[in-house]
Order: sequence, then C-alpha cells, then structure tokens
Amino acid sequence: MHRPSPETETSKDTEYKTVRGLTRGLLLLNTLNRQDGGCSSSELARLTGLHRTTVRRLLETLQDEGYVRRSRSDDRYQLTLKVRELSEGFRDEQWISALAAPLLADLLPEVVWPTDLCTLDVDAMVVRETTHRFSRLSFHRSMVGRRLPILFTAAGRAYLAFCPEAERQALLELLASRQDRQGELARDPEYVARILLQTRQRGYGSNYSEWDEEQKIAAIALPIFREEKVVGVLNLVYIAKAMLPEEAARKHLAKMRETVEKIESHFTTTNT
Repeated sequence: MHRPSPETETSKDTEYKTVRGLTRGLLLLNTLNRQDGGCSSSELARLTGLHRTTVRRLLETLQDEGYVRRSRSDDRYQLTLKVRELSEGFRDEQWISALAAPLLADLLPEVVWPTDLCTLDVDAMVVRETTHRFSRLSFHRSMVGRRLPILFTAAGRAYLAFCPEAERQALLELLASRQDRQGELARDPEYVARILLQTRQRGYGSNYSEWDEEQKIAAIALPIFREEKVVGVLNLVYIAKAMLPEEAARKHLAKMRETVEKIESHFTTTNT
C-alpha cells in the first residue's frame, strides 16, 4: 500500500498532497517576521514547535535562496530584503476583495439588493467584488471589472468626499483634464463643492438616475477606511423607481455600516 512521504500529506479537500517542508518553511518566515532582532535556531524551534534539526535544515535552505541571513556576531537569523519580493505583485485591491467577498455574501440576505466593493483605479471606481450574480433583484449579472465614473455615481462621490485632501485635489485635476461631461463638471467649483457638502452631511454617497448610461438605477455607498486613507467603497445598487436614496439609507445603511466596520476591524487587528 502506498504511503505518503513524510514530507507530504494529503489534504482533505483535494487529491494533491500538502508539502510539509514548504508549510514549515513558511512558518519559519512568519515567525521571523514577528520577532524584532531575529532569532536563533533554538529559539525558532521553541516558537514553532519544530525539531531543531528540521529548523536548521530549513534555515540553511532559506539562506541559500537568499530569504534569510545569519548574523556572524550572535548566530541569529533575520529576514532579508528579498522577502519583500514576495509581496511586490500583490495589490491592496486584491487583498480587500478576498476579505470582503464572504462579508458581501453575508450582507445579501439582509439587504436583498446587490452590493459591490469598489476601489479607485486612476480616474474611475472599479467593481472588484459583487453580489449582482446572486441577487434576485439584480439587472446586471456581469459587473466585476466595470468602471464607474467618479462624479456621477454613489461610489465615486463617497470616495471623493472622504479621501485625503491632497488626493482629492489631484483626482479633481485629473478629471478636469477630460474632454467630456465629467471633465466639464470637474471644472465647475460650485458643482464639486455641492456634491462634496451633500455627501459629507449625509455620511454616504448617493446617486439617483444621474449617470446617463444607467438612468434606471440609484445607489448609496459608504467609504472603507484604513487609518486615514479610503481604500474602498461599499456600494448598494437598486432600481431608482423603487425608492429615494434617503429611504434606501434608512432601510439598509445600518447593515452596510456593520459590514464596513468588519472590514475596517480586520485592518486594525492584522495591522497590515
């Protein structure tokens, strides 16, 4: 009878085998990342529960690959700059979407209408995650990746009103350079001031049949903060004739805020 190698074990959810050496190596990297000043091999063995021989073998491999270095003065191991290469291709937007997806699924039964998680992409809000495909009240099934104009949508207005001042001014200058209706409005200081004031007074972004491409829809949106930065927006979309934004806020804003707070609390607890 075939037995798994001591360095592998079969996952319950797949026929493929988990590589224990890789798992243990990642454990060492995570442990070193949490220790200021590095660790000796014996300290790492104590912190991880791994055998000292296993720890030394893994450290030698990680050192050969350039991810850790051993201090000549006290034999302690520390991470090298090469570790940062592992995160260079990972964007905040992807991380937020992975976190928010199950929370949006939990929100759907509470609000019924579809919700989106949007982030800024240069001069537009982009839908990164959505429940449109699951909502019985959705009239769009394919929304991920769709670009939403800043000045005409609840998501864009929520982002613009609550992002840091320097970012807001840079964004408005970029929009003002456009030769379209949005550029025209971005060059109108009274229009911009009115949108910003209304959004801040309400505490949420809204639009009501104001986007020419989607005149049948309305939406309300809340910013998602990570410290002082707006990292995303939670957007609830509905048919405009169903209710005014004020009614939508009265019915659904509390549940939306709970979801936003869960996302923001994750940022705080992970400190990432």
